[in-house]
Amino acid sequence: MTTPFPKHFLWGAATSAYQIEGYPLADGAGASIWHRFAHTPGRVARAETGDLACDHYHRYRDDVALMAELGLNTYRFSVAWGRVLPEGRGAINQRGLDFYERLVDTLLAHGIRPMLTLYHWDLPVALHERGGWLNPDSPHWFADYAATLFRALADRVPLWVTLNEPWVVTVPGYLDGQLAPGHRDLFEPPRVAHHLLLAHAEAVAAYRTLGRHQIGLAVNLEPQHPASSAPADQTASRRRDAFINRWFLDPLLLGRYPDELADIFGLAWPDYSAESLKVIHSRPDFIGVNYYSRGLVCAAPDAPPLKAQRITPTHAELTTMGWEVYPKGLTETLCWVRDRYANPPLYITENGAAFADPAPHQGLVNDPQRVAYLRTHLQAAATALEQGVDLRGYYVWSLLDNFEWAEGYSQRFGLYQVDPHDQRRWPKTSAQFYQAVIRSHGAAVTPASGSPTAAYAADAALHDTTTTPAARAD
Repeated sequence: MTTPFPKHFLWGAATSAYQIEGYPLADGAGASIWHRFAHTPGRVARAETGDLACDHYHRYRDDVALMAELGLNTYRFSVAWGRVLPEGRGAINQRGLDFYERLVDTLLAHGIRPMLTLYHWDLPVALHERGGWLNPDSPHWFADYAATLFRALADRVPLWVTLNEPWVVTVPGYLDGQLAPGHRDLFEPPRVAHHLLLAHAEAVAAYRTLGRHQIGLAVNLEPQHPASSAPADQTASRRRDAFINRWFLDPLLLGRYPDELADIFGLAWPDYSAESLKVIHSRPDFIGVNYYSRGLVCAAPDAPPLKAQRITPTHAELTTMGWEVYPKGLTETLCWVRDRYANPPLYITENGAAFADPAPHQGLVNDPQRVAYLRTHLQAAATALEQGVDLRGYYVWSLLDNFEWAEGYSQRFGLYQVDPHDQRRWPKTSAQFYQAVIRSHGAAVTPASGSPTAAYAADAALHDTTTTPAARAD
């Protein structure tokens, strides 16, 4: 059967350090803001922490064996900054660095290409106490940390991600207070975002000296659709698009911030120097796209600073995170990046869904909703490829059920269920499905009777849950 996926397409799964490793202070590691946040009463559901998580720190060899069994040819993981540099800078903790060296070597021994994310939200507490991402020196701290990893692993790691979802670091971390470090201050996010972009730029510059392969960053994107044809809703969707989708990509790839941000933040919006914007404006080797859903947006004048609100469409299929299942939004997003930013190389660095999975039965967890989610989103990726998007790989979020930040262990995204008592990994039917997809090089995504585009169109129609044409902008 023919398949639109290119010959060298990468099939992977993704995780992050604090969510799966456990033992965050082991072997001389320094505490992160997420370790502190999770141990602060009232911050995480059911007072759960990442102290054990999936115990990947000790079980990584078994987990790599699962990856090999799935047929993955790539794996995206993050490094815990404080494992390698307990104070965030200065002396290297060799025992922490050794863990990642062993992990990388084990992946390579199984023919699995590592994609290493330098920062997935776990800033060392020692740096947070010096101002964290609000400190103008934070880009230099990050570049020094990145250079430490480049020197140790650039010969073996071909794909590097500087930052994962800088928008999530910025808004839930410093504006809404929902995630670590838990700040709520209108004046902080614009400074944090700018420092994160400078940190990315400085790390890329360091990689150009020390590395030999490819480096990019991963952003969370979702199309923003107005909830009606009313001008106020149309304006609200454009503001939310600037706030979520264009805040980080425009300065990186176009050399400027979206005009809407100055209006959204008002007096809190800084007058950035042309010199700093010039530093940021540097095309990476690739962009990672993390896609889960879309935004259906209505005007909300009493909800500053955005004055826009995401709503749930009528009769929508939702994940247990409350996110609408909307696969055609992935095609829309990938094509939007193609058109706005001159078709850069892309990886889908995260895509997946949380559902209320049952207990294992005869050694297998039956998760048909996740199978359907993955199938329709892979069909959406195939359609984007057919429409000329330079898509080079796909990473399921996530390999394992894990610590889902402020939700604790209540949300399950994994291809494998993890028993919290004995840490046993139970495969799900979604793992079997993904294994078949990989073995067929994507052909298993599409029913034998139809092309990816036709199959995707049929499945997308089933997920088109808005009630009237006016509620759509697609």
